[in-house]
Amino acid sequence: MPPISLLNPKSNDFNKPNVVTIDVGGQLFQTTIQTLTLAGSNTLFSNLFNSSEQPNRIPFIDRDPELFSIILSLLRTGNLPSKAKSFEIQDIVFEAKFYGVEDLLVQSQSNPSQFEPFDLEKSIILPLSGRDSPSAIAATPYGSVHVSHGSKITSFDWSLQRKSTTLTQFTAIDSLLSLSSNVVAAGATDFCGLQIIDLEMGYVRQTLNWENVTKSGSTVQAIGTSPECLFTSFESSRRNSNSILVYDLNDSFKVVSEIGHNEIFGADLDSAIPSTKLNWIPSLSLLMASGSHSGASGITGNIKFWDIRSGSLVSEIKEKTDCFSDITVSDTLSAVFKIGINSGEVSYIDFRNISSDSSWNCLGDSRKVMNVKKEGIGCKIESHGNQVFSSKEGELELWSEVLMGSSSAATGKNGEEERIFKKNVLGRSKDIGGNRITNLGFGGNKMFVTRKDQQCVEVWQSSIGVLDVTVNGC
Repeated sequence: MPPISLLNPKSNDFNKPNVVTIDVGGQLFQTTIQTLTLAGSNTLFSNLFNSSEQPNRIPFIDRDPELFSIILSLLRTGNLPSKAKSFEIQDIVFEAKFYGVEDLLVQSQSNPSQFEPFDLEKSIILPLSGRDSPSAIAATPYGSVHVSHGSKITSFDWSLQRKSTTLTQFTAIDSLLSLSSNVVAAGATDFCGLQIIDLEMGYVRQTLNWENVTKSGSTVQAIGTSPECLFTSFESSRRNSNSILVYDLNDSFKVVSEIGHNEIFGADLDSAIPSTKLNWIPSLSLLMASGSHSGASGITGNIKFWDIRSGSLVSEIKEKTDCFSDITVSDTLSAVFKIGINSGEVSYIDFRNISSDSSWNCLGDSRKVMNVKKEGIGCKIESHGNQVFSSKEGELELWSEVLMGSSSAATGKNGEEERIFKKNVLGRSKDIGGNRITNLGFGGNKMFVTRKDQQCVEVWQSSIGVLDVTVNGC
């Protein structure tokens, strides 16, 4: 029997205005045309009642009625009912695809608005094949994630089911950026060129290169993106020049401009530092490019803010005392955050005070700035929304701004109201500790965490309103 056929109605009660009846697997369901319309125009439901032929007959769908009741609840409320937890998530995903409403399911289960930073807990472990630990992760807005480990990239969909594992030309991938659910940009510090890889089809769409003065190959040091542009930090294979190229995402990766081009002569250490992290700042329309260098005088670095339209350097912060171990920017909080290499403490600079003589506001023990123990080595920091996440060894910390009334706010060192941030340790007691954290990523309502010498990805999310997914060992 075909999936859909027509049966005679059993009574005249089904002829109520706007109310329609559907027979699914022998069980009758009543709903409204408006409810079915919420599924969209290109779904199974869109054509069920459009035909003028046999208007009094009931459509029959040869599917599981219990699963259909879940899909119908999703259409009615935008959320899954509590009984959905009795089913495997893949069964619900399969049904949603059949009816053409997977987008609604994604919205209900992996929506960025559902991200609850204070309720995050380690819920799922995604195992990776082989012996290589993750080197980079790239999440998409609705919670799918790509993970590089060794020469491979493994992809998981929004429901955290493994989609594919793609073998690349790289020995190891150092930079990975998601351009869509199936396409990534990948680069390495020991392999020339930035590759645009279609993970669904398993091939390299395009290789982007920077032609430097010495005509040597160019390796990738960092990747960043804005809604319109792809940014790539290149360094020549001879390590005597570096630059940042700006590509148009909407025009086949055409080069729009080149900024920060340095040719290195003699002992010019500032020019010798390639950008190893690129962050776009939407509110300022500036690109933050940062990099550090270890020399005889210690670890130094620079943080540069570029206007990509004019190619001009707007501002620069030179790092000499307690240079950053890692750095991030939060457009929502209007500040740059770093973890000091000496202190291991989180500090910030407000956007209003970015200049060459800016001083950092330490959120921890400022006396550790001159620490010689290098407590910040290997620490990570990333921002997401109006929160800042940092790692110290195996622990995760969450920094949130405390809103103060104007009458109770203290005056900071720049004569402005002092900002107060509070730290929280993430996770349950059993989640705390473990190997050093190597990557943090965010997508949908999830946070993704990788650790040194662990062949897996941890998924942290709130347990409220989320279907259970089977946890596998690492």
